[in-house]
Amino acid sequence: MTVIVLTHCPAGLRGFLTRWLLEISPGVFLGNPSARIRDALWDEVRQYAGNGRALLAYSTDSEQGYTFRTHDHTWHPVDHEGLTLILRPSDRPADNPTPTSPQPSKGWSKASKRRRFGNRTQ
Repeated sequence: MTVIVLTHCPAGLRGFLTRWLLEISPGVFLGNPSARIRDALWDEVRQYAGNGRALLAYSTDSEQGYTFRTHDHTWHPVDHEGLTLILRPSDRPADNPTPTSPQPSKGWSKASKRRRFGNRTQ
């Protein structure tokens, strides 16, 4: 089984993929091509994705039963003791390692502030 997910890619690339795979949702393609065809499709996706992002997931004979590849994603696959995991970038800036509690912006009503932030903002 092969799944390709496209985000912000040209419409022509989506049309190209419909020759080989079924588009089950906008930008989500599903099918069962051979390994040679799958690799050729992935090469085309990487070449014509432009500023878009792409993800390829397919079944394999491994512990997880699948593997995946990414193109221009901020999340990257990392091998961890034989398992492929996703490394997500940190949301916190490097100079401020501890998160701070959210503060309400100006213009909110007092009732809205109490509902969202509790009694600490009165």
